[in-house]
Amino acid sequence: FLAGHDRRALVGLARQTRSPFAGGSSMRRQPSARWLLVSLVLVLVINSHSFKLAPMHLAATSCHRCSHAFMLDRFVLDRLSSIKDTFNALTEQLEDPEVLANTKEMLRVSKERAKLEETVQTYETYEQLLADLEDAKELFAEASGDLDMRELAREEIRETETQMAELDERIKILLLPSDPNDDKNVMFEVRAGTGGDEAAIWAADLVNLYTRYAQSQGWQTRVVSMSDAEMGGCRDATIEIKGDSVYSKLKFEAGVHRVQRVPATETQGRIHTSTATVAIMPEVDEVTVEIDPKDIEMHAARSGGAGGQNVNKVETAIDLTHKPTGIRLFITQERSQLKNKELAMQMLRARLYQMQIEEQEAKIASTRKLQVGTGSRSEKIRTYNYKDSRCTDHRLSSNFALDSVMQGNIESIVQQCVALDQQERLRELGIAPEG
Repeated sequence: FLAGHDRRALVGLARQTRSPFAGGSSMRRQPSARWLLVSLVLVLVINSHSFKLAPMHLAATSCHRCSHAFMLDRFVLDRLSSIKDTFNALTEQLEDPEVLANTKEMLRVSKERAKLEETVQTYETYEQLLADLEDAKELFAEASGDLDMRELAREEIRETETQMAELDERIKILLLPSDPNDDKNVMFEVRAGTGGDEAAIWAADLVNLYTRYAQSQGWQTRVVSMSDAEMGGCRDATIEIKGDSVYSKLKFEAGVHRVQRVPATETQGRIHTSTATVAIMPEVDEVTVEIDPKDIEMHAARSGGAGGQNVNKVETAIDLTHKPTGIRLFITQERSQLKNKELAMQMLRARLYQMQIEEQEAKIASTRKLQVGTGSRSEKIRTYNYKDSRCTDHRLSSNFALDSVMQGNIESIVQQCVALDQQERLRELGIAPEG
Protein backbone atom coordinates (compact mmCIF):
# COMPACT_ATOMS: atom_id res chain seq x y z
CA PHE A 1 0.00 0.00 0.00
CA LEU A 2 0.99 3.62 -0.40
CA ALA A 3 2.93 5.31 2.35
CA GLY A 4 0.63 7.22 4.69
CA HIS A 5 1.79 10.71 3.69
CA ASP A 6 1.51 9.91 -0.06
CA ARG A 7 -1.95 8.47 0.33
CA ARG A 8 -3.13 11.34 2.53
CA ALA A 9 -1.83 13.87 0.01
CA LEU A 10 -3.73 12.20 -2.81
CA VAL A 11 -6.89 11.99 -0.74
CA GLY A 12 -6.58 15.68 0.06
CA LEU A 13 -6.07 16.56 -3.59
CA ALA A 14 -9.05 14.47 -4.61
CA ARG A 15 -11.19 16.08 -1.90
CA GLN A 16 -10.26 19.53 -3.18
CA THR A 17 -11.24 18.68 -6.75
CA ARG A 18 -14.33 16.69 -5.66
CA SER A 19 -15.24 13.62 -7.69
CA PRO A 20 -17.64 14.46 -10.53
CA PHE A 21 -19.18 11.05 -10.22
CA ALA A 22 -21.07 12.17 -7.12
CA GLY A 23 -22.95 14.83 -9.08
CA GLY A 24 -25.78 14.68 -11.58
CA SER A 25 -26.05 12.49 -14.66
CA SER A 26 -24.49 15.08 -16.96
CA MET A 27 -21.39 15.14 -14.79
CA ARG A 28 -21.17 11.39 -14.89
CA ARG A 29 -21.14 11.47 -18.71
CA GLN A 30 -18.52 14.22 -18.92
CA PRO A 31 -15.90 14.11 -16.11
CA SER A 32 -13.99 17.34 -15.65
CA ALA A 33 -10.45 17.72 -16.97
CA ARG A 34 -9.25 18.37 -13.40
CA TRP A 35 -10.70 15.07 -12.19
CA LEU A 36 -9.09 13.21 -15.08
CA LEU A 37 -5.77 14.79 -14.12
CA VAL A 38 -6.16 13.60 -10.51
CA SER A 39 -6.98 10.09 -11.71
CA LEU A 40 -3.90 10.10 -13.94
CA VAL A 41 -1.68 11.21 -11.04
CA LEU A 42 -3.19 8.47 -8.88
CA VAL A 43 -2.43 5.78 -11.46
CA LEU A 44 1.15 6.98 -11.86
CA VAL A 45 1.78 7.01 -8.09
CA ILE A 46 0.16 3.61 -7.65
CA ASN A 47 2.36 2.14 -10.37
CA SER A 48 5.50 3.73 -8.90
CA HIS A 49 4.75 2.10 -5.54
CA SER A 50 3.97 -1.31 -7.09
CA PHE A 51 0.56 -0.97 -5.52
CA LYS A 52 -1.72 -3.96 -5.93
CA LEU A 53 -5.41 -3.36 -5.76
CA ALA A 54 -7.66 -5.58 -3.73
CA PRO A 55 -10.00 -7.89 -5.63
CA MET A 56 -12.79 -6.08 -7.43
CA HIS A 57 -15.50 -7.40 -5.18
CA LEU A 58 -13.68 -6.07 -2.14
CA ALA A 59 -13.24 -2.65 -3.66
CA ALA A 60 -16.91 -2.47 -4.40
CA THR A 61 -17.89 -3.59 -0.95
CA SER A 62 -19.41 -1.01 1.34
CA CYS A 63 -16.97 0.54 3.81
CA HIS A 64 -19.17 -0.09 6.80
CA ARG A 65 -16.39 -2.07 8.50
CA CYS A 66 -14.16 1.01 8.26
CA SER A 67 -16.84 3.49 9.18
CA HIS A 68 -16.63 2.97 12.94
CA ALA A 69 -14.86 6.03 14.33
CA PHE A 70 -13.15 5.80 17.64
CA MET A 71 -15.11 8.71 19.02
CA LEU A 72 -14.44 9.90 22.53
CA ASP A 73 -17.58 10.33 24.61
CA ARG A 74 -19.01 13.78 25.30
CA PHE A 75 -17.71 13.94 28.87
CA VAL A 76 -14.14 13.32 27.71
CA LEU A 77 -14.44 15.80 24.85
CA ASP A 78 -15.81 18.47 27.17
CA ARG A 79 -12.99 17.82 29.60
CA LEU A 80 -10.41 18.10 26.81
CA SER A 81 -11.97 21.32 25.58
CA SER A 82 -11.83 22.76 29.08
CA ILE A 83 -8.17 21.78 29.45
CA LYS A 84 -7.38 23.40 26.11
CA ASP A 85 -9.08 26.63 27.21
CA THR A 86 -7.06 26.61 30.42
CA PHE A 87 -3.87 25.97 28.46
CA ASN A 88 -4.58 28.90 26.14
CA ALA A 89 -5.34 31.14 29.11
CA LEU A 90 -2.03 30.22 30.74
CA THR A 91 -0.26 30.90 27.45
CA GLU A 92 -1.76 34.38 27.38
CA GLN A 93 -0.66 34.96 30.98
CA LEU A 94 2.93 34.26 29.97
CA GLU A 95 2.64 37.23 27.60
CA ASP A 96 1.38 39.49 30.38
CA PRO A 97 4.10 42.00 31.43
CA GLU A 98 2.98 41.81 35.07
CA VAL A 99 3.44 38.04 35.11
CA LEU A 100 6.80 38.28 33.36
CA ALA A 101 7.95 40.81 35.94
CA ASN A 102 7.10 38.41 38.79
CA THR A 103 9.56 35.52 38.62
CA LYS A 104 7.69 33.37 41.11
CA GLU A 105 4.36 33.80 39.32
CA MET A 106 5.95 33.22 35.93
CA LEU A 107 7.46 29.93 37.11
CA ARG A 108 4.11 28.87 38.56
CA VAL A 109 2.24 29.62 35.33
CA SER A 110 4.94 27.94 33.22
CA LYS A 111 4.79 24.83 35.36
CA GLU A 112 1.00 24.63 35.18
CA ARG A 113 1.09 25.13 31.44
CA ALA A 114 3.73 22.44 30.98
CA LYS A 115 1.51 19.92 32.80
CA LEU A 116 -1.26 20.46 30.25
CA GLU A 117 0.85 20.71 27.11
CA GLU A 118 0.98 17.00 26.21
CA THR A 119 -2.76 16.60 26.74
CA VAL A 120 -3.54 19.59 24.53
CA GLN A 121 -1.17 18.45 21.78
CA THR A 122 -2.69 14.96 21.83
CA TYR A 123 -6.19 16.42 21.67
CA GLU A 124 -5.27 18.62 18.69
CA THR A 125 -3.83 15.60 16.89
CA TYR A 126 -7.05 13.71 17.59
CA GLU A 127 -9.12 16.58 16.15
CA GLN A 128 -7.00 16.61 12.99
CA LEU A 129 -7.36 12.84 12.57
CA LEU A 130 -11.12 13.17 13.04
CA ALA A 131 -11.25 15.73 10.22
CA ASP A 132 -9.10 13.48 8.01
CA LEU A 133 -11.43 10.59 8.72
CA GLU A 134 -14.52 12.55 7.67
CA ASP A 135 -12.78 13.65 4.47
CA ALA A 136 -11.78 10.08 3.62
CA LYS A 137 -15.32 8.80 4.24
CA GLU A 138 -16.82 11.51 2.07
CA LEU A 139 -14.35 10.74 -0.69
CA PHE A 140 -15.20 7.03 -0.47
CA ALA A 141 -18.89 7.82 -0.86
CA GLU A 142 -18.34 10.20 -3.78
CA ALA A 143 -15.97 7.96 -5.74
CA SER A 144 -18.58 5.26 -6.35
CA GLY A 145 -17.50 4.86 -9.96
CA ASP A 146 -13.74 4.85 -9.38
CA LEU A 147 -12.53 1.64 -7.73
CA ASP A 148 -8.94 2.90 -7.43
CA MET A 149 -9.98 6.01 -5.56
CA ARG A 150 -12.37 4.07 -3.34
CA GLU A 151 -9.59 1.67 -2.36
CA LEU A 152 -7.31 4.61 -1.63
CA ALA A 153 -9.97 6.16 0.61
CA ARG A 154 -10.65 2.81 2.26
CA GLU A 155 -7.01 2.40 3.27
CA GLU A 156 -6.88 5.99 4.53
CA ILE A 157 -9.91 5.30 6.74
CA ARG A 158 -8.31 2.18 8.18
CA GLU A 159 -5.03 3.89 9.01
CA THR A 160 -6.73 6.96 10.49
CA GLU A 161 -8.98 4.87 12.72
CA THR A 162 -6.00 2.87 13.93
CA GLN A 163 -4.22 6.08 14.91
CA MET A 164 -7.37 7.37 16.60
CA ALA A 165 -7.69 4.18 18.63
CA GLU A 166 -4.14 4.61 19.90
CA LEU A 167 -4.82 8.24 20.80
CA ASP A 168 -8.04 7.24 22.53
CA GLU A 169 -6.07 5.12 25.02
CA ARG A 170 -3.44 7.80 25.46
CA ILE A 171 -6.02 10.52 26.12
CA LYS A 172 -7.75 8.44 28.79
CA ILE A 173 -4.44 7.97 30.60
CA LEU A 174 -3.61 11.67 30.33
CA LEU A 175 -6.97 12.52 31.90
CA LEU A 176 -6.39 10.31 34.94
CA PRO A 177 -6.11 12.33 38.16
CA SER A 178 -2.45 12.93 38.89
CA ASP A 179 -0.86 12.19 42.22
CA PRO A 180 -0.18 15.59 43.86
CA ASN A 181 3.11 14.20 45.15
CA ASP A 182 4.45 13.01 41.78
CA ASP A 183 6.59 16.11 41.23
CA LYS A 184 8.09 16.04 44.72
CA ASN A 185 11.56 15.03 45.84
CA VAL A 186 11.75 12.12 48.27
CA MET A 187 13.36 10.80 51.40
CA PHE A 188 14.40 7.28 50.50
CA GLU A 189 14.72 4.99 53.52
CA VAL A 190 16.15 1.47 53.64
CA ARG A 191 16.07 -0.73 56.74
CA ALA A 192 17.55 -4.17 57.20
CA GLY A 193 14.88 -6.77 57.92
CA THR A 194 15.09 -10.45 58.76
CA GLY A 195 18.36 -12.19 58.12
CA GLY A 196 20.86 -10.79 60.65
CA ASP A 197 24.18 -9.61 59.24
CA GLU A 198 23.22 -10.64 55.71
CA ALA A 199 20.16 -8.38 55.89
CA ALA A 200 22.42 -5.42 56.66
CA ILE A 201 24.66 -6.25 53.71
CA TRP A 202 21.56 -6.57 51.52
CA ALA A 203 20.30 -3.18 52.69
CA ALA A 204 23.60 -1.62 51.60
CA ASP A 205 23.28 -3.36 48.22
CA LEU A 206 19.88 -1.75 47.75
CA VAL A 207 21.34 1.65 48.62
CA ASN A 208 23.88 1.15 45.82
CA LEU A 209 21.18 -0.07 43.42
CA TYR A 210 18.96 2.97 43.87
CA THR A 211 21.88 5.39 43.92
CA ARG A 212 22.86 4.10 40.47
CA TYR A 213 19.28 4.32 39.27
CA ALA A 214 19.06 7.92 40.50
CA GLN A 215 22.25 8.76 38.63
CA SER A 216 20.84 7.25 35.42
CA GLN A 217 17.79 9.54 35.80
CA GLY A 218 19.90 12.63 36.35
CA TRP A 219 18.76 12.98 39.98
CA GLN A 220 20.85 14.26 42.87
CA THR A 221 21.40 12.10 45.95
CA ARG A 222 22.60 12.95 49.44
CA VAL A 223 23.06 10.58 52.36
CA VAL A 224 21.11 12.03 55.27
CA SER A 225 21.85 9.31 57.79
CA MET A 226 23.31 5.81 57.81
CA SER A 227 23.89 3.30 60.61
CA ASP A 228 26.71 0.93 59.77
CA ALA A 229 26.54 -2.73 60.79
CA GLU A 230 29.43 -4.53 62.50
CA MET A 231 29.84 -7.18 59.80
CA GLY A 232 29.42 -4.75 56.92
CA GLY A 233 26.47 -3.11 55.24
CA CYS A 234 24.07 -0.89 57.13
CA ARG A 235 21.20 -1.36 59.55
CA ASP A 236 19.34 1.60 58.07
CA ALA A 237 19.97 4.50 55.72
CA THR A 238 18.08 7.58 54.62
CA ILE A 239 18.90 9.27 51.32
CA GLU A 240 17.50 12.51 49.99
CA ILE A 241 16.82 12.29 46.25
CA LYS A 242 16.10 15.44 44.24
CA GLY A 243 15.20 15.78 40.61
CA ASP A 244 12.42 15.75 38.05
CA SER A 245 9.31 13.82 39.17
CA VAL A 246 11.24 11.60 41.57
CA TYR A 247 8.25 10.42 43.59
CA SER A 248 6.25 9.50 40.47
CA LYS A 249 8.72 6.68 39.79
CA LEU A 250 10.16 5.67 43.14
CA LYS A 251 6.77 5.36 44.85
CA PHE A 252 6.43 1.92 43.26
CA GLU A 253 9.64 0.73 44.93
CA ALA A 254 8.29 0.89 48.48
CA GLY A 255 7.87 -2.43 50.24
CA VAL A 256 9.83 -5.54 51.20
CA HIS A 257 12.73 -6.59 48.97
CA ARG A 258 13.73 -10.22 49.51
CA VAL A 259 17.08 -11.71 48.54
CA GLN A 260 17.98 -15.40 48.19
CA ARG A 261 21.71 -16.08 48.04
CA VAL A 262 24.71 -17.58 49.81
CA PRO A 263 25.93 -14.94 52.29
CA ALA A 264 29.59 -14.00 52.47
CA THR A 265 29.51 -15.17 56.09
CA GLU A 266 28.15 -18.63 55.17
CA THR A 267 30.83 -21.35 55.41
CA GLN A 268 28.77 -24.33 54.17
CA GLY A 269 27.39 -22.77 51.00
CA ARG A 270 23.78 -22.73 52.10
CA ILE A 271 21.31 -20.29 50.54
CA HIS A 272 19.81 -17.83 52.99
CA THR A 273 16.74 -15.64 52.63
CA SER A 274 17.00 -12.08 53.92
CA THR A 275 14.91 -8.97 53.55
CA ALA A 276 15.17 -5.22 53.61
CA THR A 277 12.37 -2.68 53.70
CA VAL A 278 12.19 0.36 51.43
CA ALA A 279 10.07 3.39 52.32
CA ILE A 280 9.53 6.30 49.93
CA MET A 281 8.49 9.54 51.61
CA PRO A 282 7.70 12.66 49.55
CA GLU A 283 9.25 15.83 50.89
CA VAL A 284 6.67 18.29 52.18
CA ASP A 285 6.80 21.84 53.46
CA GLU A 286 5.68 23.29 56.76
CA VAL A 287 2.28 24.29 55.37
CA THR A 288 1.43 20.72 54.34
CA VAL A 289 2.25 19.17 57.71
CA GLU A 290 1.74 21.17 60.87
CA ILE A 291 3.85 20.15 63.85
CA ASP A 292 3.13 21.45 67.33
CA PRO A 293 6.43 22.55 68.91
CA LYS A 294 5.15 21.12 72.22
CA ASP A 295 5.22 17.64 70.66
CA ILE A 296 8.94 17.83 69.91
CA GLU A 297 11.77 17.00 72.25
CA MET A 298 15.08 18.08 70.79
CA HIS A 299 18.59 18.52 72.10
CA ALA A 300 22.08 18.79 70.68
CA ALA A 301 24.66 16.04 70.93
CA ARG A 302 28.19 15.32 69.84
CA SER A 303 28.73 13.50 66.58
CA GLY A 304 30.75 10.33 66.35
CA GLY A 305 33.12 8.95 63.72
CA ALA A 306 35.44 10.58 61.22
CA GLY A 307 34.64 14.06 60.04
CA GLY A 308 37.13 16.69 61.16
CA GLN A 309 37.83 18.80 64.20
CA ASN A 310 34.17 19.33 65.12
CA VAL A 311 33.58 15.64 65.73
CA ASN A 312 33.30 14.74 69.44
CA LYS A 313 34.20 18.34 70.34
CA VAL A 314 31.24 20.46 69.25
CA GLU A 315 27.60 19.52 69.71
CA THR A 316 26.52 19.65 66.06
CA ALA A 317 24.32 16.54 66.03
CA ILE A 318 20.58 16.76 66.68
CA ASP A 319 18.61 14.17 68.63
CA LEU A 320 14.91 14.73 67.93
CA THR A 321 11.90 12.83 69.28
CA HIS A 322 8.30 13.34 68.19
CA LYS A 323 6.38 12.40 71.34
CA PRO A 324 2.92 11.57 69.84
CA THR A 325 4.33 9.04 67.36
CA GLY A 326 7.57 8.03 69.07
CA ILE A 327 9.61 8.87 65.95
CA ARG A 328 13.22 9.50 66.88
CA LEU A 329 15.83 11.00 64.59
CA PHE A 330 19.54 11.38 65.26
CA ILE A 331 21.05 13.62 62.57
CA THR A 332 24.78 14.09 62.21
CA GLN A 333 25.16 14.57 58.44
CA GLU A 334 25.82 18.31 58.42
CA ARG A 335 28.71 20.06 60.19
CA SER A 336 26.37 22.76 61.47
CA GLN A 337 23.88 22.28 64.31
CA LEU A 338 21.39 24.59 62.59
CA LYS A 339 21.53 22.65 59.31
CA ASN A 340 21.13 19.35 61.17
CA LYS A 341 18.10 20.79 62.95
CA GLU A 342 16.54 21.84 59.65
CA LEU A 343 17.27 18.43 58.18
CA ALA A 344 15.73 16.67 61.18
CA MET A 345 12.53 18.69 60.86
CA GLN A 346 12.42 17.98 57.14
CA MET A 347 12.70 14.25 57.76
CA LEU A 348 10.07 14.39 60.49
CA ARG A 349 7.60 16.15 58.19
CA ALA A 350 8.21 13.56 55.49
CA ARG A 351 7.60 10.67 57.89
CA LEU A 352 4.45 12.19 59.36
CA TYR A 353 3.11 12.86 55.88
CA GLN A 354 3.86 9.28 54.85
CA MET A 355 1.93 8.05 57.88
CA GLN A 356 -1.05 10.14 56.76
CA ILE A 357 -0.88 8.60 53.29
CA GLU A 358 -0.75 5.07 54.71
CA GLU A 359 -3.77 5.80 56.90
CA GLN A 360 -5.74 7.02 53.90
CA GLU A 361 -4.81 3.95 51.89
CA ALA A 362 -5.83 1.68 54.75
CA LYS A 363 -9.30 3.24 54.82
CA ILE A 364 -9.98 2.39 51.18
CA ALA A 365 -8.15 -0.96 51.12
CA SER A 366 -11.39 -2.92 51.61
CA THR A 367 -12.96 -1.48 48.45
CA ARG A 368 -9.90 -1.04 46.29
CA LYS A 369 -7.47 -3.73 45.21
CA LEU A 370 -4.34 -2.22 43.76
CA GLN A 371 -2.48 -4.66 41.55
CA VAL A 372 0.66 -2.57 41.73
CA GLY A 373 0.41 -2.51 45.50
CA THR A 374 -0.04 -0.02 48.27
CA GLY A 375 3.65 0.57 48.83
CA SER A 376 3.31 -0.40 52.46
CA ARG A 377 6.35 -1.47 54.41
CA SER A 378 4.98 -5.00 54.90
CA GLU A 379 4.26 -5.79 51.26
CA LYS A 380 6.75 -8.09 49.51
CA ILE A 381 7.20 -6.62 46.06
CA ARG A 382 10.34 -8.25 44.68
CA THR A 383 12.61 -11.28 45.09
CA TYR A 384 16.26 -11.29 44.01
CA ASN A 385 17.42 -14.87 43.36
CA TYR A 386 21.19 -15.05 42.91
CA LYS A 387 21.32 -18.78 42.18
CA ASP A 388 19.13 -18.39 39.08
CA SER A 389 20.34 -14.83 38.28
CA ARG A 390 16.70 -13.77 38.35
CA CYS A 391 14.81 -10.83 39.78
CA THR A 392 11.07 -11.44 40.13
CA ASP A 393 8.60 -8.61 40.52
CA HIS A 394 5.55 -10.15 42.20
CA ARG A 395 3.17 -7.39 41.16
CA LEU A 396 4.05 -7.76 37.49
CA SER A 397 4.52 -11.55 37.66
CA SER A 398 7.61 -11.02 35.52
CA ASN A 399 11.29 -11.91 35.72
CA PHE A 400 14.25 -9.68 34.93
CA ALA A 401 18.01 -10.21 34.59
CA LEU A 402 19.48 -9.90 38.08
CA ASP A 403 22.87 -8.51 37.06
CA SER A 404 21.26 -5.66 35.13
CA VAL A 405 18.86 -4.85 37.96
CA MET A 406 21.64 -4.69 40.55
CA GLN A 407 23.43 -2.19 38.30
CA GLY A 408 20.45 0.12 38.72
CA ASN A 409 18.80 -0.67 35.38
CA ILE A 410 15.24 -0.80 36.68
CA GLU A 411 13.59 1.78 34.41
CA SER A 412 11.73 -0.93 32.46
CA ILE A 413 10.35 -2.35 35.73
CA VAL A 414 9.28 1.09 36.90
CA GLN A 415 7.53 1.85 33.60
CA GLN A 416 5.65 -1.46 33.69
CA CYS A 417 4.50 -0.65 37.22
CA VAL A 418 3.35 2.79 36.05
CA ALA A 419 1.39 1.21 33.18
CA LEU A 420 -0.18 -1.38 35.47
CA ASP A 421 -1.22 1.30 37.93
CA GLN A 422 -2.78 3.31 35.10
CA GLN A 423 -4.78 0.33 33.87
CA GLU A 424 -6.00 -0.37 37.39
CA ARG A 425 -7.20 3.19 37.80
CA LEU A 426 -8.89 3.09 34.39
CA ARG A 427 -10.77 -0.03 35.48
CA GLU A 428 -11.87 1.75 38.63
CA LEU A 429 -13.34 4.48 36.46
CA GLY A 430 -15.04 1.87 34.29
CA ILE A 431 -13.18 2.80 31.09
CA ALA A 432 -10.80 -0.15 30.81
CA PRO A 433 -11.53 -3.86 30.28
CA GLU A 434 -11.25 -6.25 33.19
CA GLY A 435 -8.42 -8.77 33.31
